[in-house]
Amino acid sequence: MGLADLHIHTIYSIDGTGTVRAVLKRAREVGLDVIAITDHDEIRAALEGLEMAPSYGLHVVPGVEVSTADGHLLALFIRHIPPAGLALGDTLRWIRDEGGLAIAPHPGRGRQSLSFRTIQQALNDPHIAPFLVGIEVFNASAVRLKRNDIAADVAKGWPLAPVSNSDAHLVRMIGTAATCFPGRTSEELYEALVNRHTEVAVAERGPRSALFLKWGAQLALRYTGWVTGLAATSYA
Repeated sequence: MGLADLHIHTIYSIDGTGTVRAVLKRAREVGLDVIAITDHDEIRAALEGLEMAPSYGLHVVPGVEVSTADGHLLALFIRHIPPAGLALGDTLRWIRDEGGLAIAPHPGRGRQSLSFRTIQQALNDPHIAPFLVGIEVFNASAVRLKRNDIAADVAKGWPLAPVSNSDAHLVRMIGTAATCFPGRTSEELYEALVNRHTEVAVAERGPRSALFLKWGAQLALRYTGWVTGLAATSYA
């Protein structure tokens, strides 16, 4: 069985703090087999990671956390940036045409998240439902981790693969949540998502305050020009 963290950000996201190399190194250190780099409406880091992955003994799924008109959506196994601002249904059709798959991240958490009602409506549409394959039932970066329990309870009634991700904006967060699947490769992960053969494998519930403070500090350093130096030394 393999481990995957399918929601990771880099400095290509406005709120990310780690370089691509730092992300890959950390993923290897914590024993992940597959990661998805999913920056906000940006794919360059994911494509860079895909090229560098063999040097780290990893598989990288290229992806984007796309801003739909209905909330954020993880678009995986794609090579281009999905257009932002489209309705969820139109975004899922775009992902379908690209040969990709979609996961609903941190559902039911305000304007930046898909509502449970919107997800249900997508599942009721036979033309797009097959491409919304998963739902994030545990997000390690949630301010209130108990909100994950709500997502997990709602998801039990849906034909979606349950996934657990770090949503890491800080390199140290990578792997604090992960998804278990049969196999070790990105191809096997694709099949596991399509067939809904995934399980929550890691769901770290430790204190978050220190991590959030560190993230804020590194974000501030990034915008004063120091993030590259940090990533190349103690955080690489």
